[in-house]
Amino acid sequence: MNDLAGLTKFATRYAQAWSSHDPESVASFHAENGSLGVNDGPRAVGRAAIAENARGFMSTFPDMIVTMDDVSLNSDGTKFHWTLTGTNTGPGGTGKRVRINDGLIAESKGHFDSAEYESQRVYELA
Repeated sequence: MNDLAGLTKFATRYAQAWSSHDPESVASFHAENGSLGVNDGPRAVGRAAIAENARGFMSTFPDMIVTMDDVSLNSDGTKFHWTLTGTNTGPGGTGKRVRINDGLIAESKGHFDSAEYESQRVYELA
């Protein structure tokens, strides 16, 4: 897939899969042996591991919404720009609302950084 219109449709559907709260739907967008990396954590390899990774986020942020902001295609490859919003009200959650763009925090109520998030996790990334 190398046309921008097709990639945009794919990215929109992928964001909708994250917002659906169906981890297997997220995993279905990846190749059988595809991988998903989050920050500097271990990569989830294979659809089962990707679904488990997605399940963790969906549990932590039960009201999570992911939106597709933009898709760009250049010589470096395809870039998917997205926004995640949600409230950390899952098991042991802090109740803090977060908004993350492209893996970086755009705004947050309270303090949020990778180390703090890791210490609050109640699930293991696959």
